[in-house]
Amino acid sequence: MRVLTRRPRAVTAVTALAFVTFAAACGSSAPSAGGGGTGSGGPTARASAGFPVAVKAANGTVRLAQRPDAIVSLSPTATEMLYAIGAGSQVKAVDVNSDYPPQAPRTKLSGFTPNVEAIVGYRPDLVLVDGTTGGLVQKLNSLSVPVLELPAPATLSGVYAEFDQLGQATGHLAQAQREDASLRAQLTRIVASVPRHSPPLTYYYELDQTYYSLTSKTFVGQLLALLGLKSIADAAHGAAAAGGYPQLSSEFIVKANPDYVILADTLCCHQSAVTVAHRPGWAGMRAVRDGHVIALNDDIASRWGPRIVTLLRDVAAGIAGKAQSAGGGG
Repeated sequence: MRVLTRRPRAVTAVTALAFVTFAAACGSSAPSAGGGGTGSGGPTARASAGFPVAVKAANGTVRLAQRPDAIVSLSPTATEMLYAIGAGSQVKAVDVNSDYPPQAPRTKLSGFTPNVEAIVGYRPDLVLVDGTTGGLVQKLNSLSVPVLELPAPATLSGVYAEFDQLGQATGHLAQAQREDASLRAQLTRIVASVPRHSPPLTYYYELDQTYYSLTSKTFVGQLLALLGLKSIADAAHGAAAAGGYPQLSSEFIVKANPDYVILADTLCCHQSAVTVAHRPGWAGMRAVRDGHVIALNDDIASRWGPRIVTLLRDVAAGIAGKAQSAGGGG
């Protein structure tokens, strides 16, 4: 759920994504009044019509007396979601890892080691977090600052629910619901564009260069299964005990000889098709030999917000490339 910068964060980030599936494209994130209502009151009046509200989140029921107009987001995914539902103008500050969209007011605030004084200095009327933050929720609540905790969901319905929770909390419920519909439509189109293979095509998904990977039961694994892919990590010893994120060995990967290598460590660890090909024994592996190495953006691969559809599309494009190569006799 965070930017992948080193192995522990990479595994924690993707583990938190377990079992979620898709998200909306960035194109649907144009500003919107949201909140419903008609008349000449303007966007603010219309968006405020649904308040006060009581939003049910992971940290319990959060009550908001009026529409928040000074939101502080300590969650990169929540930041992306806010802009996707048209609530960007209400965002006052985001954490250092919230690097998308580019217009988000990025600061030195940290979601990993939050500083209460620094957060309160922005005078927020709503703070967004995505997990355990060392008692931050309780500390802010004691200062009468409402906090909405939106951790990585365990199911697809949980993704939709988080969009709706944010929509309700910000006065943009209607646009959040339109975003939900967009997720379903985009997913359907991407999945329909990929031919099915029997048996399923296999892949090695790399979280970092120390060979941490994921199984088909994790979030990304479930997502890739929609495209007819199966993880070689499913057969790894201790995969279940590792929560679906085992550390493999180079020998295990080479022996499994996957159809694809999917890299989610291109930014944090500077991995690429070239670096992979230089690993001992990897040049003869089917995926590397045939040019089936798919490079992903680490940030997109570690978040469950609007750009997960980009992740799915990138992998689908890699599969399509293989099909074209095979069709041309390659």
